[in-house]
Amino acid sequence: MRLGSTAVIAALVVLVLGFLYAGDRTPGPLDARLGTEAYGIGSPWRNVALTLDFLGEPVGSVALVTALVAAFLLHGRRRAAVLVVAGPTLAVGTATLLKSLVGRTIHGDNLSYPSGHTAFATTIALVVALTPAGRPGLGRTAALSLVLTAALAAGAAMGWAEVALGAHYPTDALGGWCTGLAVLPATAWLVDRTADRITDRGRRAERPSHRRPDRSAERMADAGRGERG
Repeated sequence: MRLGSTAVIAALVVLVLGFLYAGDRTPGPLDARLGTEAYGIGSPWRNVALTLDFLGEPVGSVALVTALVAAFLLHGRRRAAVLVVAGPTLAVGTATLLKSLVGRTIHGDNLSYPSGHTAFATTIALVVALTPAGRPGLGRTAALSLVLTAALAAGAAMGWAEVALGAHYPTDALGGWCTGLAVLPATAWLVDRTADRITDRGRRAERPSHRRPDRSAERMADAGRGERG
């Protein structure tokens, strides 16, 4: 299964939206239409949104990632354990950098594009979905559909929560979703390459040496016997 094409398209969407909304302080036409539908929710949906938002906050995200790392290690998925740390970290870091570059704001001077919460949720879902998607019996199309569906569901849920709570514009959430789709495949490739190199080095180190044995001691013993004879 290859997510490279998806990652490239997602990266282009992030760049285009960043260019279109650079420096904006107000919602665009699409934001105004979608945001009106989602904003201002009451109980119990507001509690749901607050719970989702908490999972993207430092305390909630660390707790979630720690639980996933423990679960992956328990099942012997060491690469997934590394990826579930590296992927969200790089995705959120990329979103933070883009916020400074794009300069879009909401509610005063709060940088908003792209949504780091949505990027985090998307990468978490991608890592979790990649585990069953990697099974040999699952076809490439089915595996790709599973991964993208998981990413869409998680990104949509977190994006809705951020818009409903007034923390982001809808296009911020879209940008965050695409940021996760762009960053995670590249991170997974780097993790696999690094792990493969470490494994190859370990195998080479375990191979027995093919050097000719040192027979100097035997030659000295033969010389001694010759002198005694």
